[in-house]
Amino acid sequence: MKLITTLLLCSGLLLTLTQGEEAQEIDCNDEAVFQAVDASLKKLNARLQSGNQFVLYRVTKRAKMDGSATFYSFNYQIKEGNCSAQRGLAWQDCDFKDSEEAATGECTATMGKKENKFFIVTQTCKITPGKGPIVTEEYHCASCVHPISADNPDLEPVLKHAIEYFNNNTGHSHLFALREVKSAQGQVVGGLNFDIIYTIVQTNCSKERFPSLRGDCVALPNGDGGECRGNAFLDTDNKIEDFTQSCDLHPGDDLVEALPKPCPGCPRDIPVDSPELKEVLGHSIAQLNTENDHPFYFKIDTVKKATSQVVAGTNYVIEFIARETKCSKESNTELTEDCEIKHLGQSLDCNANVYMRPWENKVIPTVKCQALDKTIPIRRRPPGFSPFRSAKVQETKAGTTRLLRACEYKGRLSKAGAEPAPERQAESSQVKQ
Repeated sequence: MKLITTLLLCSGLLLTLTQGEEAQEIDCNDEAVFQAVDASLKKLNARLQSGNQFVLYRVTKRAKMDGSATFYSFNYQIKEGNCSAQRGLAWQDCDFKDSEEAATGECTATMGKKENKFFIVTQTCKITPGKGPIVTEEYHCASCVHPISADNPDLEPVLKHAIEYFNNNTGHSHLFALREVKSAQGQVVGGLNFDIIYTIVQTNCSKERFPSLRGDCVALPNGDGGECRGNAFLDTDNKIEDFTQSCDLHPGDDLVEALPKPCPGCPRDIPVDSPELKEVLGHSIAQLNTENDHPFYFKIDTVKKATSQVVAGTNYVIEFIARETKCSKESNTELTEDCEIKHLGQSLDCNANVYMRPWENKVIPTVKCQALDKTIPIRRRPPGFSPFRSAKVQETKAGTTRLLRACEYKGRLSKAGAEPAPERQAESSQVKQ
């Protein structure tokens, strides 16, 4: 997953935002919702230097804040479209890319409105690539504090200095090494300011024998650990001019207790692209097509999650999306790899449970599926109509589930790759609740 962060206004404006009145949820039919999302999505697409534009899928959260200025905050989901970023089309003229390589994402944005024009205050997008590469980049305004990726090479000299600083200024008997960067922020102020939170771990290299950390110093599994916060200022020559650090250490026994204990017989996660799942998925889709009375075969499009558990055999639990193919059961005796997915065909959200005992050639598959809600593909709604329809979406956090009233965008083209069609009145659609 990649992160795109856009920060266009600085601390003064954000302070104004926080001093406003309490946020009020706004309805999908409020014209400002679409205008605000449109402006933020255009900004995201404008920064793409290659690949395809993103197309709006739905807005899940939206709120309006009135204070000394008017601000809109919202979350929206996007999917990769079939229009090139360099083609010059508006994202409304693109359909969703009909490919396994299509990327998806979710953005959180705050927009300001002045003289009927929207401008971005903050925007953060988490993009999940498909099988193909997605080109992303980060943009930050001058003097704004902005998040930095943990693997950003600009952090390397600062982190190296931070570890050396800790080892030279503590009385511990052993040298410590970097374990993980938890978060990092930067700011351009006549140089570069860095604020980094990171964890450290004791190595097997004692200070008595080793004057400094070496590449062959190994982290001790039961060694002491800690969490640190470092602040560094680099001048215009990228030299560290000032550095401060604070660390909280805890003994190794605490680390051991905090680690998850082995659990024989407990379910374990399996990577969704693991070769181990090939046979299991084959049994799952075969069972689905046997039980399903649909005239066309379905094939697995996306595997969302998979686990296995050893129980006098192996029990697999898999969540996947199955999509209707162009292969009819009347003309084909079985599903083959050549069966293509039907673009406007039915999609199923499935849960499979497959119990296997290979030494007995025993396979017991159970598959339960439900149809995914479908949007009638249209391009745009004429003036006076909302471009959204209301839909209920489940959100799960920390073991709790709640329903969100989402705004699903309805202005898609009827076929992937088609040229923009003349405007027509939107058709009504039903949403399963």
